[in-house]
Amino acid sequence: MNSTPKDLAKFVFSKLKRAKTGARQPPLAVLTTLFENLFFTSLQTEEGQLIKVTVTLLDAENPDPNPPRKKVAHRWTCVPFGERIPFTVKNLVKLSKAADPWSTSLAVDYDAHNELFIWGLIDQAYHYRSFINYESTFSPEQPGLFRTAINDIGNLHVMLDYELIANLKHNVLISNYVDVFASGPVRALLGQHSTDYQAAVRQHFTDELGSDVLDDWSGYLNNVISRSLCRILLKMQDYQHGGAFLITPDTETGLSIKHHLSYGRLFRAIVQFVKFDIASFTHTETIMNEYIDLEQNTLPSHLYLQENVAATDKSETSDELKGAIMFVAALSCIDGLVVLSPDLEVRGFGVVIRSVKAPDLVYVATQATVDERKLLPVSPSHYGTRHRSMFAYCWNHAGSLGFVVSQDGDIRAITRVGDKLIMWENIKVQQFIKSKRLFRPHQHQGV
Repeated sequence: MNSTPKDLAKFVFSKLKRAKTGARQPPLAVLTTLFENLFFTSLQTEEGQLIKVTVTLLDAENPDPNPPRKKVAHRWTCVPFGERIPFTVKNLVKLSKAADPWSTSLAVDYDAHNELFIWGLIDQAYHYRSFINYESTFSPEQPGLFRTAINDIGNLHVMLDYELIANLKHNVLISNYVDVFASGPVRALLGQHSTDYQAAVRQHFTDELGSDVLDDWSGYLNNVISRSLCRILLKMQDYQHGGAFLITPDTETGLSIKHHLSYGRLFRAIVQFVKFDIASFTHTETIMNEYIDLEQNTLPSHLYLQENVAATDKSETSDELKGAIMFVAALSCIDGLVVLSPDLEVRGFGVVIRSVKAPDLVYVATQATVDERKLLPVSPSHYGTRHRSMFAYCWNHAGSLGFVVSQDGDIRAITRVGDKLIMWENIKVQQFIKSKRLFRPHQHQGV
């Protein structure tokens, strides 16, 4: 069923109707106008470039009703315009040039006649984007009722705090992304591939903190690996070029590698980051449990020094990891895919998959785990060359895992599970957090 901005408005209206926001409930007509104008704005260009802009529904009369007692230095502010600007496609296109979504959001409100207007610019958006893209662990407070971003042509992304309310992508309304990195075959396969990471970290801490330290951190290590893959996919998506990368135990068979490469820095940076993070956390816990909580008058200088050194090393390695992720993602910008070993060492780029037989059907999974009753069979011919090549390789090479990013930004994961080739669409690659302000039926059912 084809969805429109009106359908998006109805869906968001139903969500906000029972939300605990403390703000005015925008009428359905206001939401419809908001999303229709944004949708049509996404179809425009300015100076030959696509429009990308974010708007936040923010009360012009009382934009900050509940400020915290202590405001952090990088908290948002809203700078009002000298006069209100009508909320039209033309004005949105013009203002978008001064409102880079990575730094700014347009403040929008509506009057007593339900007429929308743009009344200011909200700063410090960088910290929000950094968090949802796994570039930061700090989740700053968000202004207004909700925000809507134009991500691409016909692509509107509606967020309340850090939770996705809905995404209208062309004519499809998406209210949930599939988290293949949290459970299911993709998570299991990446867990199997993390053996070298586990061994490297465990060896380091056997003498430092005891051989059992990694038992409590192995899940965290897998999460860092998954987040690193998400960050690569997000960077590839930003290029709007389309691309693919393949993780496979056999990086030679069935592949024609144009540019051979041996780049293992991503592996080393992940290992170092996790090592320093474990060390920093462990030293801090020791200080808290054995000295501060017991109200000791003195603290050994060596513990204080160890904690600070580990924190500094962790920060430096975090920057190294970011650089390695950007390096790998950039390799996808030329034709052909990027091939990586299971420990994420790049073995080549500009890679072409040699012609091999593809499966008759690909099965689309709507959840991270594979439930055969809910699989949707589709023909590989419905997809382009990049997808069909990945289908063929993953079908013929068990244990391989492919990710394909389309030019329109869609991200898909592909692997073989038993006698079926499984593909996940609309996979979750950003850091979404459930908002406490949204109503959840199970909260009132004793579940």
